[in-house]
Amino acid sequence: MYGTERSHFIENFRIAAGHKSGRHRGPAWNDGDTYKWLEAKIALMAQVDDAAIVRSIEAEIEQVIEILSSAQRKDGYLHTPVLIANRSGDLETQPFGDPGEFEMYNFGHLMTAACSHYQITGKESLLKIARKAADFLDRQFSIPDKTVARHAICPAHYMGVIDLYCTTGDDRYLQLCKRWLAMRDLVVGGDDNQDRIPLRQQREAVGHAVRANYLYAGVADLCLVEADSELRSMLRACWQSVHEKKIYITGGCGALYDGASPDGSSQQKTITRTHQAYGRNYQLPNSTAHNETCAAVGNVLWNFRMWQLFDECQYIDALENSLYNAVLAGVSLDGSRFFYTNTLRQLNPMPTDLRWSRERQEWISCYCCPPNVARTVAGVARYAYSVNEQSTTVLLYGSNTLHTTLEDRSSLTIRQESEYPWNGQIKLVIAQSPSRPYTLRLRIPGWCNEASVRVNGSEWDGKVRRGTFVELKREWKPEDRVELDLEVSPTIVSANPLVEECVGQVAVKRGPLIYCVESHDIPKPGPIHAVHLKASHPWTTIPGDGVLQGIRLLQGTVLMDESMPITPPNLYKEYQPPIFQRAEIKMIPYFAWGNRGTSEMSVWNKVQP
Repeated sequence: MYGTERSHFIENFRIAAGHKSGRHRGPAWNDGDTYKWLEAKIALMAQVDDAAIVRSIEAEIEQVIEILSSAQRKDGYLHTPVLIANRSGDLETQPFGDPGEFEMYNFGHLMTAACSHYQITGKESLLKIARKAADFLDRQFSIPDKTVARHAICPAHYMGVIDLYCTTGDDRYLQLCKRWLAMRDLVVGGDDNQDRIPLRQQREAVGHAVRANYLYAGVADLCLVEADSELRSMLRACWQSVHEKKIYITGGCGALYDGASPDGSSQQKTITRTHQAYGRNYQLPNSTAHNETCAAVGNVLWNFRMWQLFDECQYIDALENSLYNAVLAGVSLDGSRFFYTNTLRQLNPMPTDLRWSRERQEWISCYCCPPNVARTVAGVARYAYSVNEQSTTVLLYGSNTLHTTLEDRSSLTIRQESEYPWNGQIKLVIAQSPSRPYTLRLRIPGWCNEASVRVNGSEWDGKVRRGTFVELKREWKPEDRVELDLEVSPTIVSANPLVEECVGQVAVKRGPLIYCVESHDIPKPGPIHAVHLKASHPWTTIPGDGVLQGIRLLQGTVLMDESMPITPPNLYKEYQPPIFQRAEIKMIPYFAWGNRGTSEMSVWNKVQP
């Protein structure tokens, strides 16, 4: 973020402020990615126990805030490509001249980071910058105008302005969000930006997956503060479109590098180019999957808000799936290398040349994903619990302590002990609770076939059903304990037969984690597509070693087709029955692949009974 080679992030703000000379370097959305990095730093302050480290982080953040403040124009405008151009004498470059400049995306991430900073530190230094920017936008968009209606590309600004409304209580920001959403319908665009048809009429997720997920998360934010049955229905339908027909088993979103939408439509005049996009229903290629890491982050954001709206377990299941698989795969285990795209099958050589590397890189020219992963992981605690006066809902499991004060000033402290997701044994100790009946709600994940609950050692006599919440209501005493056992065992998963690429193949899932076969763990020589899993064979859980230390692997017997050439020579050939040999292999969690050097990998593998 401090670098001056290849691309600028903070350096662009220094130049815009006149602290340095130079030109803008990097994509127009680098400002927004700087704000995401800043949000990660802010979230980190809330997680670190060492006071000296916290002070150091806070001092760094304040220094960056001073740079941002110096760069901001007096009227509140803050977008370094335009500001630097103006400073260098180019006065023809003006705000909102090109929708591809991503100004609204940048403003949205500024507002979200500022609200997080205020909530965690109580300081208003960054919030003042964000409010000044939002006030500029409020004036700029006081009257909906179709000439700027398409500036909602990658719309982080809906979430950002609702964050600002919830933080400040200023109704102008709520009204601004409503104007922005209404303004989308002033123009007929294309599916790439989800504006081919009016927002309220949409029933299918189409186009750029990051833009779509950000849009739906922002609409859900609006619905959380103002009832709107039409928008809620739209969100339900688009969610079902994604999670029933268009999402990968890993929680990855956006199958296509490039496409056309509506693909295959008889109405040829309406077709527009799409990229990094949701494709047709069940169009989920493995080796050419795009699955931008930012789209998985967007799915986490969207699903958390859907749970807040509808209080249904399926949304947290979906959040957890993307978080533990698609988001975590975006960064190497040592935290130094990143994926922009996330394949489900890696072959050497790949069947076609693709724009983005299929090995994690220290540097990506479009550097949006690394800070997005960083802020998601640093701020993951926000998804762990939901607390109100009547109940606390445990959404995600893992060792932690929840300590909070309810509106009636009673204290609530819950200690959670767990090695989840490696096993499903979860213990919660109620250290403090209101002196009145209070409900503890436990999520029973949809993937869990068997679960049991004990309170102070006694079996709970209520129903425990997967995909629902167990509700324990009582007047809790200090050191009361709740034990939840979730069955975490390997299961074999098949795809809908309409997913043509996965016909005759299966995947392996253990708890919320998707596993894959990596060529490091199969007999040599042998291509990855020679592996045939035995559906009836049990898998044994074993500890990983080396770079995989602390990770649970699966070990089991498969069949290797020894007649399978490493590189099949012909497009078609006369069928020859496979020649199978039994072999012992290991499987690793999908998020951990690609950390041991160049390899082949596959999530979906051929199956034998």
